[in-house]
Amino acid sequence: TIIGESVSRVLEFTGNDVRRINHVGDWGTQFGMLIEYLKVEFPDFSTNVPNITDLTQFYKNAKQRFDEDANFKEISRLAVVKLQSGDEECLGIWKILCDVSRLEFKKVYARLNITVEECGESFYNDKIPAVVQEFLDSGHLTVEEGGAKCVFVPKYKVPLMLQKSDGGYGYDSTDMTAIKYRMFEMGATRIVYITDFGQGDHFKMCFLAADKIGWVDPKVHRLEHIGFGTVMGMDGKRFKTRSGDTVRLVDLLDEAVGRMEASLKERISEGKANISLEEVHKTASALGYGAVKYFDLRRNPTTNYKFSYDEMLDTRGNTAIYLLYAHARLESICTKGKNNFQTDVEDLIKNKVQVVIGHPSERNLALHLQMFADVIEATLDDLFPYHICDYLYAVSNAASEFITNCKVLGGPEMESRLLLCRSTAVVMRQCFDLLGMDHVMRI
Repeated sequence: TIIGESVSRVLEFTGNDVRRINHVGDWGTQFGMLIEYLKVEFPDFSTNVPNITDLTQFYKNAKQRFDEDANFKEISRLAVVKLQSGDEECLGIWKILCDVSRLEFKKVYARLNITVEECGESFYNDKIPAVVQEFLDSGHLTVEEGGAKCVFVPKYKVPLMLQKSDGGYGYDSTDMTAIKYRMFEMGATRIVYITDFGQGDHFKMCFLAADKIGWVDPKVHRLEHIGFGTVMGMDGKRFKTRSGDTVRLVDLLDEAVGRMEASLKERISEGKANISLEEVHKTASALGYGAVKYFDLRRNPTTNYKFSYDEMLDTRGNTAIYLLYAHARLESICTKGKNNFQTDVEDLIKNKVQVVIGHPSERNLALHLQMFADVIEATLDDLFPYHICDYLYAVSNAASEFITNCKVLGGPEMESRLLLCRSTAVVMRQCFDLLGMDHVMRI
């Protein structure tokens, strides 16, 4: 979601009409399992709606029953077929589960300032038969011995299964139908799928099948997959809590904000901060959430990486904290120019005062700012946000060198150099926005 938000912002910034489709898994085998588990655990669910806001635990309990009880597993499988066939009881339970999930999702999206349009697997259910029929009529469908309907594509021995032998549908059915809907109903010309890296072959097969049946016009359409790697703990294994549970994003966010609050309060007590105690939580949230996002975005998404709070929240190096401090420092210099030297950057801009480049550090910073458009062009090609992260870090380093080597306040070049500080801050703010990060003017 964090990668997708940044990709969407870059595409929108360059004039594209973007639909942020959240293709949630709201259909299929896991829902048959959850429906049956709800019926078993809460037989009076229709009159007494259970409190299942802890969906993680509810899912775990259902999965454990599913794995250990062969009879429950078979009943769950049949419940999927009933759900896909429109059974009223199954649809009623399914709706309860989706509504509870949606409420919890929205809390996280609100905290991360992310907007998505939910259009899950279930949306395509009634559109799948027509797609299966289209492949059948075109001669591209193979009916296997058990009755399963498959599509074979070049370079892959295993086919896409558009319909299971029991008449049910799976990921392949939904994803092929989604491609057709997006291309012909929504009119999408570039479709970007962002999922874990392990699904890369699945999407390559879907794209090949779409090309095989003639949906894809190479001059018009571009189908691509951005796969992301695994987040690992410092032990090199999948990131888990000490008890072995998956780490919840909300807990991770809380921890990042909590650590930043403690750090900011310590700086205030030492007289090293430019904010009041009342501003701590808002500032810590921007820093903490920004740190989590940037830690994800700053690398090639296809690589695995080790998660470390200490590294993520470091005030030095290629981190959100360093960058946000660098930005606040530039704005602090502009504020001092106005308060201490009666030189307001806004007035300089209105009066069209020119930036004059003299010192090598000024030249270096100015040339970095000029590279912004080139960086955006490069990002548009593969849509990897790390290009913007690398650029933002390079600009921050150039700004730090400039501030160290060039006297900004009180010297003969003050007006020009204040404008250079503001120009740098403006570019940094645009980069923060493209990465989905909130900036702060003071820390």
